[in-house]
Amino acid sequence: MPDKFKGRDFISIHDFTSEEITFIFETTKLLKIEAKTGTFKPILKDKNLAMIFQKSSTRTRVSFEIAMNQLGGKALFLSSSELQLRRGETIADTARVLARYVDGIMARVFSHNDIIDLAKYSDVPVINGLSDFLHPCQAIGDFFTILEKKGSFKNINLSYIGDSNNVSNSLMLAAAKTGVNITICSPKGYEPKPEIIKWFEEDSKEKGARLEITNDPIKAVENANFIYTDVWASMGQEDEHEQRIRIFSPYQVNSKLMSYAPNNALVMHCLPAHRGEEITDEVMDSSQSIVFDEAENRLHAQKAILALIL
Repeated sequence: MPDKFKGRDFISIHDFTSEEITFIFETTKLLKIEAKTGTFKPILKDKNLAMIFQKSSTRTRVSFEIAMNQLGGKALFLSSSELQLRRGETIADTARVLARYVDGIMARVFSHNDIIDLAKYSDVPVINGLSDFLHPCQAIGDFFTILEKKGSFKNINLSYIGDSNNVSNSLMLAAAKTGVNITICSPKGYEPKPEIIKWFEEDSKEKGARLEITNDPIKAVENANFIYTDVWASMGQEDEHEQRIRIFSPYQVNSKLMSYAPNNALVMHCLPAHRGEEITDEVMDSSQSIVFDEAENRLHAQKAILALIL
């Protein structure tokens, strides 16, 4: 199975089979055990990862740098403002040059087309650290967290409350590959795009995952094992912030909404959180919150991805 990963890009969960996604989770578990026991193996010794950041980040930068360090390799932070991209060098030329220097490229970008172009012109694997369409590393960390909490994906219901964005898109694809039933609850006009629904329908055939799309938050949480939310205005949508607060305020994950969910429902958020907007302090800091478990598991999940493809 590991040989199936070497040299591949990690752009979308849609590109991998259910069996391959399961193997990523198994690798994540092993690498997390190594981290907890201090038994790191330098399996990426002398490997170098270039990290391109068009969007700023806390978790993505730190987790990828630490991941490479724990695996014996090195990570190089490259802000887009410091690259020749700022002066008009194309993504294609940047990819061609970096591929001569490093063993892999991770990029956190605005346009998903930039990730596609990086992968097209790079001779080394490209990892999607986030684009405006997908956030696959986040979803892998999230679903590994679900697996840790429940032991399996059988009969799991995940409800996402908020804007249908890059995070919810990748959650849908991960749900399809694992057999998790997923509900996307968004205001009218902010539901999932037809393309991602089509991918879910294709990918869910093997495991039988069900998708429900609703505008009713109460209905969405009634049978949820996990309740997930994200910021209402993503990076690059700051000019829509006030408008989105008005539209999304009925979709806040608060104690009132949680009262309609099962008592043992767990709360998830990809972070950073805008406390008091999409989620309240009371919920985020409660015993039902597993938000910081997710954040930790980004590190271990990304180690698995790096170990398998580099």
